[in-house]
Amino acid sequence: MFFPISDDNREVMGTAYVSIALLLANVALFIVQLMHPAFTYGWSVIPYEITHGTDLVGVAHINAGGAIHDVPQVAGPSPIYLTIFSAMFMHGGWMHIGGNMLYLWIFGDNVEHRFGSLKFLIFYLVSGIVATFAQIAVNPQSVIPNLGASGAIAGVLGAYLVLFPRNRVNAVFFFTIVSVPAVFVIGMWAFTQFASGFGSIATTDQTTGGVAYMAHIGGFLAGVAMALYARKRMKNHEPPSVFRRIYEEQPRVRRYW
Repeated sequence: MFFPISDDNREVMGTAYVSIALLLANVALFIVQLMHPAFTYGWSVIPYEITHGTDLVGVAHINAGGAIHDVPQVAGPSPIYLTIFSAMFMHGGWMHIGGNMLYLWIFGDNVEHRFGSLKFLIFYLVSGIVATFAQIAVNPQSVIPNLGASGAIAGVLGAYLVLFPRNRVNAVFFFTIVSVPAVFVIGMWAFTQFASGFGSIATTDQTTGGVAYMAHIGGFLAGVAMALYARKRMKNHEPPSVFRRIYEEQPRVRRYW
């Protein structure tokens, strides 16, 4: 499997302030989680809480793998639907946040510069919301906490695939660093998500869930749809940017934008 480490940003000018702010927000919330473990239980998305509009408190018992597990239920925000946003900035461990922030750092700046900062922020949040509801739809009665930026970042990957399919992405392949088109790297990632089926996020040591593949799929499809719409809308009104200069100099890439 390819492990991306960077992309070709030679044509990107300026600072991606929203991408950096989102990265810092995720790190800040993760520090809060480490300092206050109960925060994770209270502010994560619990599908049952969203579908029933109620805040669970106490201990829920789930049957996972033939064993009964206790999942603490801590009081969350009011209204409980605010967890849809807070969970987007929380993570279940070092590997979880590390992988998500790496992908946001690599691919977020290009998409932000393409959309503009404010539109990119809205795009990011909408991708995360769609991802959350896609996962909830799989098991609306679940009491397992769901959290992570994976769905929103999947949206970023979907948009990147639509807008920059020919960009070169540097990736580790076994013990070698290779440079391949973005359409190949992200295409492989998307294929594994669709092929892996359904799952739920395991966020605590007491639960035994898996990866929220449906959230990834929902976020990715939302990102693709919004990028296609944006590309069509800006076809004849491309804002001044380095990307506009590129396709004016290289007409062959215009069909991708």
